Amino acid sequence: MENQNRDDAPQSNKSFQLSIWKRLLPFTKPYRKLLLVIVLTNIGMSLMDVTLPLFQRYAVNHFIEAKTLSGFRPFIAMYLVVIIAQVLCFVFYTLGAMKVEMRMGRDLKKACFVHLQTLSFSYYNVTPVGYILARVMSDTNRIASITAWDLVDILWAITYVLFAFISMAMLDWRLALMVMIIVPIIAVLTTYFQKKILFWNRKVRSINSRITGSYNEGIMGAKTSKTLVIEDKNTEEFADLTGEMRRASVKAAGLNAIYIPLVMLASSAATAIVLVRGGNLVLENAMLIGTLSAFTTYAISIFEPIQQMARVLANIISVQPNIERVMQLLDQQPNIVDSPEVVEKYGDSFTPKKENWEPIRGDIEFDDVSFQYPDGDEEVLSHFNLKIPAGTNVAIVGETGAGKSTLVNLACRFFEPTGGRILIDGKDYRERSQLWLHSRLGYVLQNPHLFSGTVMDNIRYGRLDATDEEVKAAAKAVSADTVVEHLDNGYDSDVGEGGDKLSTGEKQLISFARAVLADPAIFVLDEATSSIDTQTEQLIQKATMKLLEGRTSFLIAHRLSTIRQADLILVVKDGKIVEQGTHEGLLKKAGYYHDLYSKQFQQEEMQSKLNV
Repeated sequence: MENQNRDDAPQSNKSFQLSIWKRLLPFTKPYRKLLLVIVLTNIGMSLMDVTLPLFQRYAVNHFIEAKTLSGFRPFIAMYLVVIIAQVLCFVFYTLGAMKVEMRMGRDLKKACFVHLQTLSFSYYNVTPVGYILARVMSDTNRIASITAWDLVDILWAITYVLFAFISMAMLDWRLALMVMIIVPIIAVLTTYFQKKILFWNRKVRSINSRITGSYNEGIMGAKTSKTLVIEDKNTEEFADLTGEMRRASVKAAGLNAIYIPLVMLASSAATAIVLVRGGNLVLENAMLIGTLSAFTTYAISIFEPIQQMARVLANIISVQPNIERVMQLLDQQPNIVDSPEVVEKYGDSFTPKKENWEPIRGDIEFDDVSFQYPDGDEEVLSHFNLKIPAGTNVAIVGETGAGKSTLVNLACRFFEPTGGRILIDGKDYRERSQLWLHSRLGYVLQNPHLFSGTVMDNIRYGRLDATDEEVKAAAKAVSADTVVEHLDNGYDSDVGEGGDKLSTGEKQLISFARAVLADPAIFVLDEATSSIDTQTEQLIQKATMKLLEGRTSFLIAHRLSTIRQADLILVVKDGKIVEQGTHEGLLKKAGYYHDLYSKQFQQEEMQSKLNV
């Protein structure tokens, strides 16, 4: 099944579409006043620019040709007024555009980040990190820059060209018509090149996301790469990727390199026409030299706005894929959503109505549940039934990749059943909000993640209003205080990015303390002790058994010796539950669980002999 969230998915080859740009209107709406200032100052600058050649015409005809300085002071005064007005317009335009760029970029990033918080667990399972980073960082910056500067710049270019043609027509309409032949030429060139430029810029943006993902993977897996000695292979793969980026970028730049000079050539031809035709008119005394001077200045100066239009149109065409990609992210719908009625009563993740939340006892029932992964083609569970009374300790065992996490993900509502229903305290959990359930979960992962900050901060994420004493008590309950004792600044020690200043076992202890602080009604330990040494594991097991008393808990077990006391053991094989019962009962059956236990017992016994 094709993953549309990947950057190697087929890209749309549509040409410029106004409907895509309309999607940015909600992000520009808060800055209407600033945009109005930018537009007005741009128009003001174009008017000032058009006025300057007329001053030149007046100076040549009235001062140089007449060989007099009569009226020169008023002329200079008016000229200075125009220059000062031009400078002021430029200052206000620049300030306004910078504010719009910064604020709109911030709003786009915030919208993406907030939306990412609403997406379902499954989205992050199938979406590369590079895809997300490129949209939230690179694409939003480019959109904000083009919107604040280029879209307004094209207004200056259009206004200047329009006023310049009006001025030229007033000076000599026949000569002005000759200059205007460049307009249809540029229109034809733009039509021809825009689709090609758009295609290659889409390709560039797509490869850029893959490079971002490769950087992320290379940094996160640096230690693994060094231990496997695969730096050469990584470098070769990255070189292939950057080579592909170079080829696509050169192709896009090459098209622009042809497009803009062709526009310049058309403009130069128009200037040549003015000089030849205008020079003849001056020789025939049909035109004043000052008028030809102004006309030539218009013809030459019109290069800049026409080139500006060509450049901006190329940029506008090239940034459309960025807009498409960001909007694709913002359009991504979560697989799990609360109904309007549920949101009305319980609130959502950002505006919870906790006063309406019922307490959770922890009764969980799988009622005729069937489940199939969104990207799968067969059912993992089929008409599965199971009642788990509150306070039951459920262990889920099986070989690596057998599908042990599926039941837990369903019970925690990270996924929803494709058939049947799951009841929490006798009520379909879809009749209550996701946050209601998730806020009462304690989840400790096999690979713990810590946030940048102190040990105290990371434990407090379990309950943000917890006091320092409560944080320390939670740490002590799972022996995480032994980690803190060895740190220079105790609970105020920085854990580093992702907790990289701590060992995996130390991070695991802190994540245990975080879960304990949350005081959850439902506890999930996802092979949580597999990264901890045996001595630490024994400490945690004692604390954990005490903490799990009275709470419904799921233990996804790696070491079968850790789940002997479980009230119910579910044995998973090939994504399906093949056995269930207590430890003693399953051993008596002499089935699949018995084989797993015997095999692991022999391995542990052999390992203990080797360690002697």
